[in-house]
Amino acid sequence: MAEFSNQFSRRKFLLTAGASAVGSVFLKGCLGNPPDTTNTIQVQQVAAININPADRPETTTVKLGYIPIVEAAPLIIAKEKGFFAKYGMTNVDISKQANWGSARDNVEIGAAGGGIDGGQWQMPMPYLISEGRITKGNRKIPMYVLAQLNTQGNGIAIASKHQGKGIGVQIAGKETFFAQLKSANAAFKAAQTFPGVNQDFWIRYWLAASGVDPDNDIQLLTVPAAQTVANMKTGSMDAFSTGDPWPYRIIKDKIGFMAALTAEIWKNHPEEYFAMRADWVDKNPKATRAILKGIMEAQQWCDNFDNRKELAQILARRNYFNVPVAILNDPFMGKYDMGDGRTIDDRTMAALYWKDEKGSVSYPYKSHDLWFLTESVRWGFLPEDTLANANKLIDKINREDLWREAAKEMGVAAADIPTSTSRGVEEFFDGIKFDPKNPKAYLQSLKIKKVKV
Repeated sequence: MAEFSNQFSRRKFLLTAGASAVGSVFLKGCLGNPPDTTNTIQVQQVAAININPADRPETTTVKLGYIPIVEAAPLIIAKEKGFFAKYGMTNVDISKQANWGSARDNVEIGAAGGGIDGGQWQMPMPYLISEGRITKGNRKIPMYVLAQLNTQGNGIAIASKHQGKGIGVQIAGKETFFAQLKSANAAFKAAQTFPGVNQDFWIRYWLAASGVDPDNDIQLLTVPAAQTVANMKTGSMDAFSTGDPWPYRIIKDKIGFMAALTAEIWKNHPEEYFAMRADWVDKNPKATRAILKGIMEAQQWCDNFDNRKELAQILARRNYFNVPVAILNDPFMGKYDMGDGRTIDDRTMAALYWKDEKGSVSYPYKSHDLWFLTESVRWGFLPEDTLANANKLIDKINREDLWREAAKEMGVAAADIPTSTSRGVEEFFDGIKFDPKNPKAYLQSLKIKKVKV
């Protein structure tokens, strides 16, 4: 495959951050902080299964990174509920990362150097790291995509000062609204937490679908989620795209409203992923499958809505998210007060981890990887010739075969194991369709894009 374009500089990535430990400072407020419930919540440890000596993991130790947003739930629950230990991984360290740049730096050096072996990622970060696009000295650090962690659980938050101005799932009167801001030298400022990945793509797609060019009609910035909250409070930030619990906290603090959930933009969309260094996986294939089994069982546990109250209590702890339980409870049940008089009460719109209306959530469809690469081309983050060899690159990095092996070993029902690496044609809220058999046609159908197709 052609080398990734240098337009997407590592320096730009170094300046970025996701929802971080620092951000927890801004989650203190009218709702209060949760007590340290480590000793008050009964955490059920699952007894280890009888592991055939031939299947025992090569190592019981691994260090996995996470960012404190709902996408991390399967990793945390696999640790807390004993699912990792059940499959022989008795020494799994779940390490909170300060931001996405820190996670990238830590996987570069690996656990042996004081970093991490893998963990939670926005897409297509594992591809960018593998190809040396965002690493020190552009050194390639091969990675494998092993599972999808969740779907949905993200949204577009808008500052309260813009309420009643037609900013919703579809943006009404966009020409007048954005033109007036420009003429007043007060351009609309929106933020995402990391450039060229999920949360950047969601706000770009949402804007472009209403005819707003995110690169010309507004100022689209890369800002840590916690800072956007602070900026909204001071009136200097108009919008941001990020994951729960951040959007809901903005509503509870009455400083903004939700224009759209990502579940409204692309229902059952791929969200964040579990990926590891390829050298660790190649050295420890049995341990990798054991980790995957622990994650899969955690995803099944998370998708039992009877467990959602306990899930919120566990994630809210100081050592994990350090947030009030109250801002996790309702979204986990698919209940959203959008802050503008609109409410949603639909469990199919909540963050889901194991299954959704289209089938498997956990399985890493190669067709979804292709969409992330295609969207990168759309916005000029990757060159157009990326698509010529995209399938070859995806075959190298996406190890859905290991997911299948782990699923069969743990007895997942055949009906829950996809028979194809493609989920087929995807449709977005504006009627645009992505056919993985013809990504160029998708690009041609988009009115706002940087690439010329």
